[in-house]
Amino acid sequence: MSIFQYPLEISGPASAEFQRVITLVDTGSTFTQVPSALLTRLGIRPTETVRFRLADGTTIRRPIGDAQVRVEGRTFSTTVVFGDDDAAALLGVYTLERPLLAVDPVGQRLVPTDALMM
Repeated sequence: MSIFQYPLEISGPASAEFQRVITLVDTGSTFTQVPSALLTRLGIRPTETVRFRLADGTTIRRPIGDAQVRVEGRTFSTTVVFGDDDAAALLGVYTLERPLLAVDPVGQRLVPTDALMM
């Protein structure tokens, strides 16, 4: 698991306004987690609730939805988790893989990578 801070810009489906969020790049998280209050304010709505396994082995259920994000100058759709309002924002691997970015944990940065087809 790799963790360092990265600024993510996020927007709702009907808005051109992006909100900057400082996230923790977390290769142990499937999806990007953002505080629920911010997602709601941006007009992002839950589409379903999914089960998540935590590091300690327990499971929780959280709503997910679709958002527009901007990473390294590229804008695209991704899945976001409606996190607790006091929880850290996390940049998960699903969001990183969509724009073909890899994590450089030593340099604490995101780097372009190739898509795989084997």
